[in-house]
Formats: sequence, C-alpha cells, structure tokens
Amino acid sequence: MAEAIAIAAEARDQVGKGESRALRRAGRVPGVIYGKEIKPVHISLDPLDLMQQLRQTGFFARVFEVKVGGEAFRVLARDVQFDPVKDRPLHIDFLRFAADTRLAVEVEVVFENDEESPGIKRGGVINVVRHTIELMCAPDDIPPFLTVDLTGLDIGDSVHISEVFIPEGAEPTISDRDFTVATIVAPTILTVEEDKGEAVEGKEGEVLEEGAEGEEGIEGEGDTKSEGKE
Repeated sequence: MAEAIAIAAEARDQVGKGESRALRRAGRVPGVIYGKEIKPVHISLDPLDLMQQLRQTGFFARVFEVKVGGEAFRVLARDVQFDPVKDRPLHIDFLRFAADTRLAVEVEVVFENDEESPGIKRGGVINVVRHTIELMCAPDDIPPFLTVDLTGLDIGDSVHISEVFIPEGAEPTISDRDFTVATIVAPTILTVEEDKGEAVEGKEGEVLEEGAEGEEGIEGEGDTKSEGKE
C-alpha cells in the first residue's frame, strides 16, 4: 500500500460561490471530497500547505490522507482551479477511493544517465514526446514516476513504451501500439549557423559585384573627360 501524505483540512457547513469567496478572503482554499458513493464532504485548506504539495512533482499521482476533524479520508487530487492572473489555487477536488478502485492517472517520466548517452555527448538533445504517461492502476499501485535510461543512446535512437519499466499492478492506457516516449535528435544550432554562413557569403558576393560595377562607371567617366579635353 502506498504511503499517504497527510494534509489537514477544516469542514465547512455552507457551500456556494458566496461562501467560497468569503473563505478565500479569509485566507483559505475551498475544496470538496467526493466518490465511493458517499455524500460530498466540503472542506477548506491552508493555501501554504496546498502550495507546498503543488510545487512537488506528481501531485495528481500521489495518495493523500485528508484529515477533517476526527475523520481521515484516503484520496487522490483530481482537479485544481487556479486564479488566471495570480496563479494561486482557488478550489480543489479530491476523489475518495475504495480498495478495488482502478483509475487512469498521469505519471511523470524522469530521464536519467544522460551523461552516458553518446548522442548527447556529441551535442544531441532529448526530444521528449511524452512528459507523462497515462497508467491504469489502483491508487495504492501508482508509481511516483517512470524512469527512462538514456545509457548508450545515440543521435537518431528512440525510446518506446515497451522499453520503460512499468511496475506490477499498472499498465499503460494505450495498449494498441508501441508509442514513442523520447528520441535523441541532432542539435538544430548547426543548421542555423550554416544558413547564416551562406547568407553572409551571398551578401559579400553582392558587395563585390557592386564594387566592380562602380569601378567600371568611374573608368567610363574618365574616358568622357579625356574626350572632352581632346
């Protein structure tokens, strides 16, 4: 069973937009616990406690134990609404689950051993196709992250889902193809520098041509003056 992260909350009796605004003015974040065929439990949280959890990776893949009064609910965070201007949490939804619950969750992909990749040593870069992978599993079987080992990968090599270790009890929701997670690609800066070099050569060529035409013009003027003197 996954270790749950404890977070304290306070129960709230009233609901509605007016009550939620009042809670935010008082420095609290309104929320709700639902699921498992129970009556929704309306709560509020300390924004500092919530932000501390939000700053950590894999927020939606972690099991929380929300303590409300004398009760404790094992839950998963399913949705967070943010202020579009100040980017602070305005409301949070928690899903209470049962022992036999299976659901789809996004799990972060972590890349390691990039120093052991010949392609990266030669200036290549990781083109991440999927920063997260959706898994179907029970909440207690959710891995904190999935690891991709870059050892031995050269420019042009790819990592597919079949090469990523998936813990027991979890499986990708996409099962009909061996999709790409990441590739090692050549650096684009080389192409840009080459293009710039070609552009400079073209400009220099144009300048030389203009100079040549200018010299011919001067010679022509000299000839005209000579004819005048004659």
